[in-house]
Formats: sequence, structure tokens, C-alpha cells
Amino acid sequence: MKYKNELIKSMSFLGQKKDTIFLGQSVSYSGNAIYNTLKEVPLNKKIEMPVFEDVQMGISIGMALNNYVVISCFPRFDFLICAMNQLVNHLDKIRQMSRNEMKPKVLIRTSIGSKSPLDGGPQHTQNYTNEMKKILSEVKVVFLDKPKMIFPAFKKAYEDKNSHSYLFIEHGDFYNQK
Repeated sequence: MKYKNELIKSMSFLGQKKDTIFLGQSVSYSGNAIYNTLKEVPLNKKIEMPVFEDVQMGISIGMALNNYVVISCFPRFDFLICAMNQLVNHLDKIRQMSRNEMKPKVLIRTSIGSKSPLDGGPQHTQNYTNEMKKILSEVKVVFLDKPKMIFPAFKKAYEDKNSHSYLFIEHGDFYNQK
């Protein structure tokens, strides 16, 4: 059981579902490690985004409000910081703001940048897992540190009857090490 293979298996599972859509940077075109985990997802389920993270999160929320299960991919945790307004003030609070009438399901994927064999530097390798757990109250935060937990975590999120959103944190160094 390998980390990257479990991510591929999970994305393949999600890609087979009629209500899923994948969006983000390098979901259709090579450019980051997350792209390599989407190879079994049909091309017609992928929407390539430019570098505008806040808008990407807003689009993800809007599509989820229209009954899609959105898998929104942010190649680095550091880049997700640019989407904090939409994540914290909208996605995380929308149930409360709508008196539990709106329940968008967004599965956010992000990665702590790899430091080996090349260190991407402080703008690409930060881990904000603990901070996200403190900030987010409705969005479930899951750090994927073991290969055996990956598929069950994504399956559970997809099948969540309460339609919660999830933030999945991957680690770039694990793609080839575990």
C-alpha cells in the first residue's frame, strides 16, 4: 500500500460518481504532484483553474450549492491561504448563516510542499494543519499521514450523510516515501 497509489485509488473512486467535479490548478494539465493522482479521473470531470485561489473556492462553494460534490485542488497549503476568506467566512459558516438549509459538500485537497529532493522554500512548504483545526468549526480537517487511511477517509467524506465539507491535507514528501 503506497501513499500515492491510495490517492489515485481514491480519486478514481470519486471520479466514477455522477455528482463529482474536480477543479483547481493542474487538474487537467501537468504541473504539480496532485495532477499525477488524477490520471484515472475522466477529463470531462476536470475544470482547470488559473491562479486565483479565492475565486476557485467561491466557484467550489457555488457548484456544491448546485448539488455537485466538488473536489477542489490547491497544490500547496501556502496557496490555500489565499482562499481563506471563502473558506473561513463562507464555506465554514454557511450552515449557520442559512439555518442549516445550505449544506455544500466541498472536498478540498491541499499538500504540504515537499522538502526533498528539492526544498521549495518557506512559501511552498508550510504546514497549517493545527491552525486550520482551530479556525474551522464545520469543515472537517483531515491530515493524511498514513497510506491506509487515505481511501477510507475520502470514501467517508463522500458518503457523509450530513454533507459536511472536508479539508484533506497531504504531504508532498510522502508521495514517494510511503
